[in-house]
Amino acid sequence: MNVSGDGALIVLEGIDKTYDMGKAHQVKALVDLTMRVSSGDYIAIMGPSGSGKSTLMNIIGCLDTPTSGNYIFEGREISDCSEDELAHIRNIKIGFVFQVYNLLPRSPALANVELPLIYSGVPRDERKQRATETLTAVGMGERVKHKPSELSGGERQRVAIARALINKPSIILADEPTGNLDTKTSGEIMAIFDRLNEEGNTIIVVTHDPEIAEHTKRLVLLRDGQIQSDEEIKSRRNFS
Repeated sequence: MNVSGDGALIVLEGIDKTYDMGKAHQVKALVDLTMRVSSGDYIAIMGPSGSGKSTLMNIIGCLDTPTSGNYIFEGREISDCSEDELAHIRNIKIGFVFQVYNLLPRSPALANVELPLIYSGVPRDERKQRATETLTAVGMGERVKHKPSELSGGERQRVAIARALINKPSIILADEPTGNLDTKTSGEIMAIFDRLNEEGNTIIVVTHDPEIAEHTKRLVLLRDGQIQSDEEIKSRRNFS
């Protein structure tokens, strides 16, 4: 894919990621990977175990850095950012949704969703209002006082999505967001992502499930740390 960077939300160009495993043993997780993400994209990343999916997600999310190559986020080269600047990007610009929810077990849904706003210094009353509105938007308006242990898996993931949305990020990264859910609940969660994308949100989903990938508009297949294919999804198909 030709990457110019003009108007792109994210540009990855010539990305390599090598892990030093000791005793002169190295693992190449990503090899000369080039990819562009535009605002409003809805992308599924798929590939066999060890293909580099999680590494790619971590680099896009500024949770890890490439060994070499260029990563440009909203026109800025990420390698030029300080640790404080990267932390700001992760908190304000990127919304994360994980398979295991990563909720605070002793805190109610409202407090879990408020958390990014606390880090951003938003006043208490505004935090509670925004968190309540965001939980309501994902169908959890009547469960704001419930702790994670009092919620189903699907409800916990809705809370996690609300937390990812609270700062109105530039992009939402979802790593196997339906991996712990049954088929019906998975469909409900993906319907939320579908609606969010229709509203203009940029979303990248890492998944092993072809049915989840079919919700998206673009499929990136990884193999051995490289992009095997990158194409629009125009109809249902077999991705196996």
